[in-house]
Amino acid sequence: MTLPSILLGVVLSTLYGTAFHLLRGGSLGRLGLYLILSWAGFWIGHFAARALGWSFVPVGPLDAGFATLGSFLFLGIGYWLSLVEFERK
Repeated sequence: MTLPSILLGVVLSTLYGTAFHLLRGGSLGRLGLYLILSWAGFWIGHFAARALGWSFVPVGPLDAGFATLGSFLFLGIGYWLSLVEFERK
């Protein structure tokens, strides 16, 4: 991985997290949650695709396609899990 590809990955995953926050709304804590989920999903998607030898929309050494899918998957699951409400007694 080169420094420009790492920076591109950070920028893309940050954009995905902030765009998701703009669509779903929420507090500053939710923004932090969405950013962390987006970063984790992006890099896990990238490294999983590389480990499996798959390639989908490669941008230099960065597998942007599977990284984007990983980011969206993590954001969707994280959002779904964050909808759980606890009942206080």
